[in-house]
Amino acid sequence: MTLYETGAATVRPAQMAGRVRLLIASSFGTIIEWYDFAVFAVCATLVFNTAFFPNDNPMAGMIAALATQAVGFVARPLGGWFFGMLGDRIGRKRSLVLSLTLMGVSTVAMGLLPVYAQVGILAPILLLILRLLQGFAVGGEATGALVMIAESLPANRRGLWTGFPMVGGPAGNVLATALIGLLIGSIGMEQFVAWGWRIPFLVSIVLIVVGYWMRRRIEESPAFVAMQSEKVELPHAPLREAMRTNGADMLRVFFVKAGENTLFYLFSTFFIVVATVYLHAPRTLALNALMIGSIVEVAAILLSGFVADRIGRRVVTLFGLIGGVVAGYLLFSLPEGATHGQLVAATILTLSFHGCIVGGMSAYFTELFPARVRYTAMSTAYSVASVLGGALAPIVGAWILEATGTPFAVALYATAMAIPAVFVMLTTRETRGLDLQSH
Repeated sequence: MTLYETGAATVRPAQMAGRVRLLIASSFGTIIEWYDFAVFAVCATLVFNTAFFPNDNPMAGMIAALATQAVGFVARPLGGWFFGMLGDRIGRKRSLVLSLTLMGVSTVAMGLLPVYAQVGILAPILLLILRLLQGFAVGGEATGALVMIAESLPANRRGLWTGFPMVGGPAGNVLATALIGLLIGSIGMEQFVAWGWRIPFLVSIVLIVVGYWMRRRIEESPAFVAMQSEKVELPHAPLREAMRTNGADMLRVFFVKAGENTLFYLFSTFFIVVATVYLHAPRTLALNALMIGSIVEVAAILLSGFVADRIGRRVVTLFGLIGGVVAGYLLFSLPEGATHGQLVAATILTLSFHGCIVGGMSAYFTELFPARVRYTAMSTAYSVASVLGGALAPIVGAWILEATGTPFAVALYATAMAIPAVFVMLTTRETRGLDLQSH
């Protein structure tokens, strides 16, 4: 029977098919969840400031809409702990299926919400509740997919393999901005604001059904199966054990993720604010630039993961962090009336460096923790950091822009958030190639 060489071991065709199915299912699932998150982020800057909040003050409405977006991140630590605990106690697969289902239900419900003009204050309250559910679901998604892939596929290509679920962020941006841009081009901005914004949320139901079917067909993580077969006592309080035995590594994840997430949301969500409010670029051009940059980032993540398997996680992540900070100064120095080409070039540059960070850090995070608490430790630290980065970055950026009148000051904020991450990667141990079943 034909065997395939993986570099670590040989596997039969059925095993190879299972691995391909795992990569596709994990990646598609994260793309769906981040598509849902990206649709909300874009609509928060284009629609929700007037649809769900009083529109007497445009900037106040914008900040209120961004604050609602931030609430989703506030719920992520609780979701990270909950789904991490489930993953460490009942299995990675079940936890991932549940998080995907919850995300889908809450996103589709958003597309059916009444607006402020119809029900008043009830509209933003309902939006807030559904956003909390979205954030709760995402809390265990990205880390769960990373753990599942890292534990299931050969160690010598772990950087590349773990890059696949991480393309969910930029790929979700591509899907969301492409669909929203197509809708605006087809029905016009006025109709999109009036009712067309609901379509991207409702489309999610088709993606969720496909993603649910795919995830139900994958096999459980070998590391988790090994713990069950060896009758390893699973932790009754995974978070408590993780903090006691791996607290320092959880802090490492926290600082690196906070720096990475700050850069990502300044380069994506906040970029739309800068481009449309400060640079006075048409919304369609800003969305197009973000879409192109996100496509390039998908390739950057996978290429960086491949390189991280050759030269290590630390140097690739450091290259992305330092390059991202420098590129941020270029992005936030664009002049008013910047051309479409300038917007695209700046976005490609910033998101490519962000892709380098993700390609280096993804496998590194999974390699820091032992199997019995890996899901919980990763998800909790990862999700708490996302509050500091993803939740606050667009709000802080908007506040700085309002206070100073220049986006350049936002680049200083990005630098300050990246410095702790750079320090961690300079002082951490290299983890490339660890055996995650014995570790």
